Amino acid sequence: MSPATPKAYDAPTLIGAMQRTLDLEVSGLALLKAGLGEAELEAVRLVAELKGRLVCAGVGKSGHVARKIAATLASTGTPSQYVHPSEASHGDLGMITADDAVLALSKSGETRELGDIVAYCRRFSVPLIAMTAGAGSTLAKGADLVLQVPDAEEACGETRAPTTSTTMMMAYGDALAVALIEARGFTAGDFARFHPGGALGSALARVDSLMHHGDAIPLVGQEAMMGEALIVMSEKGFGCVGVVDMDNRLTGMITDGDLRRKMGPAFTEAKAMEVMTADPITVAPDALASDALRQMTAGDRKITQLFVCDASKHPVGLIHIHDLLRAGVS
Repeated sequence: MSPATPKAYDAPTLIGAMQRTLDLEVSGLALLKAGLGEAELEAVRLVAELKGRLVCAGVGKSGHVARKIAATLASTGTPSQYVHPSEASHGDLGMITADDAVLALSKSGETRELGDIVAYCRRFSVPLIAMTAGAGSTLAKGADLVLQVPDAEEACGETRAPTTSTTMMMAYGDALAVALIEARGFTAGDFARFHPGGALGSALARVDSLMHHGDAIPLVGQEAMMGEALIVMSEKGFGCVGVVDMDNRLTGMITDGDLRRKMGPAFTEAKAMEVMTADPITVAPDALASDALRQMTAGDRKITQLFVCDASKHPVGLIHIHDLLRAGVS
């Protein structure tokens, strides 16, 4: 007979503990949400109008959250960096300029290591934003603006280790970052500049960074004979040719499929405009590569290449599905 499962590993007990944790953290977030108002709007205005950076600082768990907030802001269009308060006291205060502002995180607001940063901000008129639950704390009194963290119950009971409070601080930082995205009109294309690597970078790549351009674009005029069009298709190697009018606007496209469907005895004597598919689907050069892939594969489409055209329908490039797949676009 197997020994009884120790109470410490009793499944209902453990699941219950996790559920209580999440309940407390959700309650904390609800309190945070309910309290949003003028202070947060002022913080967004202050940061959006900075000439320099938002310097985030904190110690311990608050320091980890401050690092994450700085990273999120930096990747979403708000120049930001983390400065460790202890290192700041030993020279890194020089990283904070008169054009910057400081966001200091401390649940109690009495973190001793933040003292030199607070004094520095006061001395050199650097705007200081406090994120704290200590409304009457030393940090709050020294700050120009206080982002009040609700004094909610920590999820870990008697140990009082930061759990609910750090969840609220993390969410507070995310909320500020998203508000700043809205304030700046930050777009997916802007986001892509800061995320060139990995799957995210591939998804956010623009068409003009992957397309073929210049002499590589297969093009013929509307009056060109199909014999000439076939030569261009063979030379360029994309399995298609674009057809342009006298103003170099794309009016049609001829693919391998068109050749199979319309091949006949006098085929090479036909004009390109007689064989082409008129008004083909195109994509803009500043479109996301993932959008180009969706255009190729939407519904029952089996498109393998798209001409890239500017607003006046002038072809500026061509992108093939193989270009997208090689770049990891999905």
